[in-house]
Amino acid sequence: MTAHAAVIDRPGLAAPAAGERLHALDALRGFALLCGLILHAAIPYLPGFNRSPLVDGSPSVPLGLMFFVIHIFRMTVFFVIAGFFARLLVERGGVRGFVRNRSLRVVVPLVVGWFVFIPVIIAAMRWGLGDQPLRRAAGAAGLHLWFLYVLMLLYAAALPVRGLVRSTLDTGGRLRAGMDVGLRAVVRGPWAAFVLSVPLAIAFFSSTWRLWNGIPTPDESLIPNLPAAVAFSVAFLVGWLLHRQAALLPSIERQWAVQLGLASALTVVCLWIVGVMRSTETAASDLRTAVYGLLYAAAGWAWTLALIGIALRFFAAASPVRRYVSDASYWIYLAHYPVLIALQAAMKDLPFHWSVKFPAQLIVSLAFLFATYHWLVRFTFVGAVLNGTRARRPRPRDHLIAVIR
Repeated sequence: MTAHAAVIDRPGLAAPAAGERLHALDALRGFALLCGLILHAAIPYLPGFNRSPLVDGSPSVPLGLMFFVIHIFRMTVFFVIAGFFARLLVERGGVRGFVRNRSLRVVVPLVVGWFVFIPVIIAAMRWGLGDQPLRRAAGAAGLHLWFLYVLMLLYAAALPVRGLVRSTLDTGGRLRAGMDVGLRAVVRGPWAAFVLSVPLAIAFFSSTWRLWNGIPTPDESLIPNLPAAVAFSVAFLVGWLLHRQAALLPSIERQWAVQLGLASALTVVCLWIVGVMRSTETAASDLRTAVYGLLYAAAGWAWTLALIGIALRFFAAASPVRRYVSDASYWIYLAHYPVLIALQAAMKDLPFHWSVKFPAQLIVSLAFLFATYHWLVRFTFVGAVLNGTRARRPRPRDHLIAVIR
């Protein structure tokens, strides 16, 4: 999924014109990736978190609440957009073009990133923490690239399923037409979040998971856990089907305020059930867990629909700044962990309040990552792999030379 691929063909009267760029989804994609940095920056400040030597001595309930909210929606948003752009690429470039594009944009960053960033992460922790135990924390940090692995699995499943449907199961198109009708009925109503949450709610009730943490991160095995597999597969499928009838996007846009209100209310209820302080409570096979699982899943979809609607409503116009941030966000997410770890390790014992240390770490890390993107990535082969080739803008000196000549 790349920002420069955010264009669609016109499938209906309410859809964007052919070839029109969906700047809103560009912006939302960048937001979802940058939320990953914010999420990871907040981890040392979570009250009750003690699984890392980076734990800070100034815990923060507000940062814990922010972590809880971001974790509800971030990856659902990401995989919906991934599914949308995946079908776009298949339809525009065929299966071969899709495989070539995704190999370059996803598989290469996953493989190279694993071998490049793991040693850097370990070095950053060794520099900051000295002889403290590092194996568990460094291993967990290195697995922040799990989303690329899951994305690769979804791509590998989507292509043969698409081929089987088109060639054997649905040669007349009735099945796909029925799915289109079903999605329209769901998306155009205020009940969308609850309908879409049912598969994840069932997966929650059939699994062992920690209630406060929500969807377990699939970073402990090559086979994703059941809640993560269901949640991200459904999100990817919804995005894929949404691209089939992008005329539904205005419906999502119109309901952004309703979905935002629903998302906020469901989040408050979820926090009322499990508490505002982070806990390690494990799911039980009882009514409370079933209700919480359904409400948590519905909150995730309400946030997702609200954010897509907000992006379509307020960020649909072209913006060089948002485009730049969206392009940079992929690199920033890939490279952010060692930078954050070094800052957190260096500052964790300083006698400052979290309200000083947390924003300082965000500002310094973002400034460094944007600088490395602009000067070392954007106009190099690395930038071409991540986002496509970018033409370097002429510098003022170049204009002067041209005039003199």
